[in-house]
Amino acid sequence: MSLRFEGSSGYVATPELKIAVNAAITLQRPLLVKGEPGTGKTMLAEEVAGALGLPLLQWHVKSTTKAQQGLYEYDAVSRLRDSQLGDAKVHDIGNYIVKGVLWQAFEMDGPCVVLIDEIDKADIEFPNDLLRELDRMEFHCYETRETVRARHRPLVFITSNNEKELPDAFLRRCFFHYIRFPDRETMSRIVDVHFPELRKELLSEALEVFFGLRDVPGLKKKPSTSELIDWLKLLLAEDIGPEALRSDDHKVVVPPMHGALLKNEQDVHLFERLVFMARHNR
Repeated sequence: MSLRFEGSSGYVATPELKIAVNAAITLQRPLLVKGEPGTGKTMLAEEVAGALGLPLLQWHVKSTTKAQQGLYEYDAVSRLRDSQLGDAKVHDIGNYIVKGVLWQAFEMDGPCVVLIDEIDKADIEFPNDLLRELDRMEFHCYETRETVRARHRPLVFITSNNEKELPDAFLRRCFFHYIRFPDRETMSRIVDVHFPELRKELLSEALEVFFGLRDVPGLKKKPSTSELIDWLKLLLAEDIGPEALRSDDHKVVVPPMHGALLKNEQDVHLFERLVFMARHNR
């Protein structure tokens, strides 16, 4: 697969991340991407597919998802119903095979990108159940007695929020990259992609508040990149200026529209107490 990812206009990829994507392409191994929620793990697959001009197939994993669903499912209920109605197509079991994301990818006429999103949400056996298929790029459909082989090896992205440990055997088959939370310079570039006309003064104050919130000890959920983008969108929609984000004496204030940044009542109360204490310690 002679493909190379050099970034895209809609996604700020660090040099390390570009290296990881291209290493996975060269090694022909899945790229396992970890990082805090909201750091752009899912968006990475979308942007790589767009930059390389490849189709994107997405498989969003839930707690009830089984590995078999990525291959295919046999719709026995529909076949039973059709047999009761005397439908002629009931004699071909292939009419009741629902192709999963991996089967669709294996049948593609050219390379494609496959996203297996939030793999750690599923049962611990889920990754192990995909080892053979991701390794050999083939699987057997017992109902139709056919072996499905990939015409072209897809570029597989697997994301994890670290909710549970993944099996060692699975990890050995992946190239791993951890997306670190962006520093202020990188975050400024990310914001510039979304809001190129944003005033520098507002951006400076907003980042001061945002990173100040992330540094508050004891927060249950630190605000993420996606929440910063939502918050800035609200500030612009309501025409809130930089002066509203800080007091005249540069003491911390409860930011307007803080519901976009703080997502539970414990964190809101904690921050309000810190603001109260800061005001009384002048």
